[in-house]
Amino acid sequence: MNPPRDARIQAALTRARHAVEAGPRSTPPDGVPRRRRLVLGDPQAPFDKVLRILEHQGLLGEDGWLKPDVQLVSVGDHFDWGPPSERDAASRSALELVAWFAAHPADQVLLLLGNHDLARVGEMAGFDDARFAMAQAEADRVYQHGVTDEAGERAFLERWPQVPTAELVARDFGNFRQVQRDWVEHLLRVRRFRAAYAAGPALLVLHAGVTDEDLAVTGLARERSADAHAVAQALNSAVDEQVAGWRGGRLEIPGLHQPGDAAHGEGTGIFYHRPSVKPEDAERTRRTPRRRFDPRRLPAGLTQVLGHTRDKRIRELMGVTSGSARDGVVRHLVTDGARVECAHGAPPPTSAAEAVLVFVDGGMSHCPVEDYELFDLDTRAAVRAAR
Repeated sequence: MNPPRDARIQAALTRARHAVEAGPRSTPPDGVPRRRRLVLGDPQAPFDKVLRILEHQGLLGEDGWLKPDVQLVSVGDHFDWGPPSERDAASRSALELVAWFAAHPADQVLLLLGNHDLARVGEMAGFDDARFAMAQAEADRVYQHGVTDEAGERAFLERWPQVPTAELVARDFGNFRQVQRDWVEHLLRVRRFRAAYAAGPALLVLHAGVTDEDLAVTGLARERSADAHAVAQALNSAVDEQVAGWRGGRLEIPGLHQPGDAAHGEGTGIFYHRPSVKPEDAERTRRTPRRRFDPRRLPAGLTQVLGHTRDKRIRELMGVTSGSARDGVVRHLVTDGARVECAHGAPPPTSAAEAVLVFVDGGMSHCPVEDYELFDLDTRAAVRAAR
């Protein structure tokens, strides 16, 4: 890495540490026009790797911030990555990432909610650091090398009924720290964490996508389901309404987000679910909130840019057998309500009768920096190399 590049990354790391030390806060909008509007897939990777990706794209300034003409939309899931041996480092790294993002003007870095972000005020709401350490030590004994001891888990859930599985504590949300919840709660209350962002009249960015059934929960009229601004307003208002009356504990959004627990199983709703045409998922896609949805019931005329699902899982759920899975690349799904097509790359031109998903979760922690693509909201193209 050449000295100027290293200097920019080191400056950003210093900015982030200072932001963490200052405590939960959010920088207001500054109204500066942004020439480049880009979407970043799930940043579940070391913070310095996130910065190296941004630097490779030519987005970092010498002052340790994004360049003023750049707008970045982060699609959510800012926490939880790496093996158990890296939990402490990953916890600190994720907090620095969120603090650095939040220290940018609110109209420059747009923070969207993912299930891992909401878990801090959902499944993890009843834990402080000491209680979580106790639960995780027990979960680590129950869940080892990808296998759960069933008898051990029954005992675990009797002791910790606020979570659905031992695996969740050992792995899925395994980097939780109480200070992360403080940041998530603050960013929710000041409306910095958003459910969705309207990037254009029919272009929506959010973590895991919405169908017509999900939008019906918000009360949005069916004829407005292709209006990205109306959809974003409906989803954000649903979150804001619940946050306004929230006095701590688990945050739930009726019909849209239900955290998991021992009594009801894994969390469900629009921050968890993935498209699937697998026959065995047919029944699971009929209800909401849920963990799977039928892509043939996506709002026609709307393009949704999503994180949450890596290429390998998309291929499995959509029955794709040609080619091979690749991390780092933008992918798309197009459906006319009957036919469903999936492929690598940005979507082709489509009609108002078709619904489109653009997937940008490239498995950041598993992908080489130079192979990781961002998505340009104005050209609707994948971007890999610096411009």
